[in-house]
Amino acid sequence: MSIVNSFLQFFGIENKRSKEYRHIWAIGDIQGCYQDFMALLKKIDFDPSQDQIWLAGDLVNRGQGSLETLEYLYSIKDSVVAVLGNHDITLLAAYWGLKKSNPTIDPILNSPKADKLIDWVRTLPFVHYDEKLGYIMAHAGIPPAFDLEMALSFSAKLQAKLSSNDAPRWLAKKMQDAPTIYNGTKKNRYAINAFTRMRYCDVKGVLDYDQKGKPDKKSKAAGLMPWFECPTRKKLPAKIIFGHWSTLGYIENDEVVCLDTGCIWQGKMSAKRLNSTKNEIVQIDCPDGLKP
Repeated sequence: MSIVNSFLQFFGIENKRSKEYRHIWAIGDIQGCYQDFMALLKKIDFDPSQDQIWLAGDLVNRGQGSLETLEYLYSIKDSVVAVLGNHDITLLAAYWGLKKSNPTIDPILNSPKADKLIDWVRTLPFVHYDEKLGYIMAHAGIPPAFDLEMALSFSAKLQAKLSSNDAPRWLAKKMQDAPTIYNGTKKNRYAINAFTRMRYCDVKGVLDYDQKGKPDKKSKAAGLMPWFECPTRKKLPAKIIFGHWSTLGYIENDEVVCLDTGCIWQGKMSAKRLNSTKNEIVQIDCPDGLKP
């Protein structure tokens, strides 16, 4: 057993690679766009009895089919690997009365299946790693300050807190502010925000949560760069799959792949096949989303 697998076992992190799948696809932010999600699954010929899908977070919110999305994912949960995004945290916060709900989340909260669905969401990690495939996934990415063991350790700690009876009180505290540097007594708060919300940082790896646009001359002049271009970023032994950054769109290099292509903003929904020697990317148009 490898050191990493021993580490995963120690922290109780589930490894869903115990069976061999025909196809393994990673898919970007769904955000409740159920019909588009179904169309993409059809296009990639997804069969939950033979295939597995990785979901890069933001399963719900904004889209009109958030309840249907969760219900479907729960029905095939044994074939799903998903990480938590900021909109999924919003759902939990609304469920616990920590944040005001909205019309796209209300159907989930009002569903007779609400408790069951929420309990499943609470079991999702912030980071998923597959050593054999050579990929690690987090909604916004892995912050520059974290190596592999740190990322997995914090994911396990945060997941344990969200699954505990003390979760509502704990999450309320973690929502109070968003530290931009990894130090001091707010390391868990830093981790949850970095995993779900980061986009930019400066040359020292200090995060900036405010900027949301595509990298341009203005962001460069402000001394900001995408977190994955930080010169002090700790290198990982796997390619990082992330979403969250619709204005960035699909990008891929030797170290990262961004799969948020703005479906909710009338863009595209994207899937990348992970267990293939070819670079297989499948996309569909999403004309029924919100206006950017």
